[in-house]
Amino acid sequence: MQQRILLIDDEVQIRRFMRISLQAEGFAYLEASTARQGIDMIALESPDLVILDLGLPDEDGFKVLQTLRSWSNLPVLVLTARDAEEEKVKLLEGGANDYLSKPFGIRELIARVRVLLRDLKENSNEETTPARLVFNDLEIDIPNHQVWHKAQLLTLSRKEFALLVMLARHPGRLITQQQLLTSIWGKSHVEDTHYLRIFVSQLRKKLQDNADDPTYILTEPGIGYRFIPLPLC
Repeated sequence: MQQRILLIDDEVQIRRFMRISLQAEGFAYLEASTARQGIDMIALESPDLVILDLGLPDEDGFKVLQTLRSWSNLPVLVLTARDAEEEKVKLLEGGANDYLSKPFGIRELIARVRVLLRDLKENSNEETTPARLVFNDLEIDIPNHQVWHKAQLLTLSRKEFALLVMLARHPGRLITQQQLLTSIWGKSHVEDTHYLRIFVSQLRKKLQDNADDPTYILTEPGIGYRFIPLPLC
């Protein structure tokens, strides 16, 4: 069964381009040109994912996101021309699952869509997270708290291990600083972003990961991190 993608965007050219691109990738395509029409289509058509532009003619896209989040956990990928870090953080804290800055490439958009849909499928699956995660030359044995890189056993602290596992469980997905800090250090440390910088730096050294050309951990400046590779099993 085709997965259904709803695009809410007022620009005719973007809607035409996205329709061709998404249908070529095997998705069922739905579209709306206004906030009101978009909300109605979400309720009536039950799409699997929404791509939401912030610059809508009748209402700011952020208000659409807030309205949607009051009654639905549907994955939302936001398209934005707003480059300020605080705006992007506001979007993620307001309920966006991910964002793309304009202009964007269609290959990156499709990749983000697939990641969000995969997360949706995994979250609805009753099976637990695999005990063993494998990414090329990296293997994470969760029950035994062991990490093997290029056949070498790494020595990781408990926090380093927890950080790596949280990122690796959601490959390709943006995990915000606040989500990482709350999960690993607790709510009282949600502002202590320097903890993350230190531990991510330590992890990169142990994984021989270059921050300027990363293989494993990609930094989204001021916002969070993504684990790049896809799992082999």
